[in-house]
Order: sequence, then C-alpha cells, then structure tokens
Amino acid sequence: MSRVIRSLAELRAVVREPAKQVAEKAIDHIDAESARFIRASPFFLLATTNAEGDADVSPRGDPPGSVLVLDDRTLAFGDRKGNRRLDSLTNILDQPRVGMIFLVPGIGDTLRLNGTARIVADAPYAADLAVQGVAPDLAIEVTVQELYLHCAKALLRSGLWDLSTWPERSEVPTAGQIARSQHRVPVPARLIDAALRRDSRVNRY
Repeated sequence: MSRVIRSLAELRAVVREPAKQVAEKAIDHIDAESARFIRASPFFLLATTNAEGDADVSPRGDPPGSVLVLDDRTLAFGDRKGNRRLDSLTNILDQPRVGMIFLVPGIGDTLRLNGTARIVADAPYAADLAVQGVAPDLAIEVTVQELYLHCAKALLRSGLWDLSTWPERSEVPTAGQIARSQHRVPVPARLIDAALRRDSRVNRY
C-alpha cells in the first residue's frame, strides 16, 4: 500500500537536502547570458493560477526574439490569437504570480523564471512584438522575482530532441480523434483535423 508523504520532514527523509550552490542558485534579475537564452527561445510554458489556487499551464510559441527583454528585471511578450478562453489572462487578473520555462530546440538546459505579471494595451514596444506584420492587441509584462538554470536531465531522459525516439504519427491520436473521444461529437475526426489545420494557417496572427 502506498504511503502518503504529508510533511517536509517525511519528504527530506527520502530526498536529502540540496547542495548549497543549488539551493541558492536563483537570482532576482535577467543577466546577460540568460537574456541571450530568452531571445533564442521560440517556445515557453506559462504557468498561472486563479484566486482559488487552480493552476493552468499554457504553451506559448513565436519566432526567436519575440520575447522582449525590456530591462534586467522585466520581459514582455505578445498575446496571440487563440481560442479566446483567456485562461492565462483572467488568472493573471486574479493572481499576478506566474512561472515560465523557456526551451530552445536541441538544447537540453532550460531557463526557469518566477515573477509577477500584468496585462498591458497600447504598449510603446508593440511594434517590436509584431510577427508577419501583425502586432498583438495585448502584451504581458513579467517582473522577475526568481530566475535560474534548470539542468538537462529531464530532456535527456525524455529524448525530446532525439528524432530516433519520436513515435510514428499513426501511434499518436490526432486532435480530431481526441476531441471526439472527450466530447463524443458526431463530426468525423478527419473533418475536425482539417478545420484545425485551416485555422492554424489563416488565424495564426
């Protein structure tokens, strides 16, 4: 029978304390090399929570350089067209604390950032966030509280960048197949997939 861990003492009985340099590795600003990493990243994960503490993680992707490092404490990125649920944005209105993980293709190390976010309109740098000639209506500014490097072990274990580990496309359900499974919609999966492919082409920016 599983034993539920309910205290830090129980947890530390299993996992020993980290080395001092690891425990104290977080910094409170964006250093020059971390800024380079952020500019090279075309993809990051944005974690938010609402007032009740319900968590959400949203994938965000744009060409490298689309996350702007405004100064050594602040970065900004555009809010692109999506499904209009506004999960991340309404969470930020409720609770501005956010977490971010930046990835660079082929690189095992990631950059983790925790901070506070705010939503802005009519930003003076909006033109710098434009992609394919389209500037976003809204931007999210994040003030850094913690920033640190995360080692490559997770990506190495997963083989994420190793093409030899990638599954055949037929082994993974399509978005249309997942939608049918989740919601029992009568529309054939192939038609859902075709509609989603079209939307991704014409409604990206």
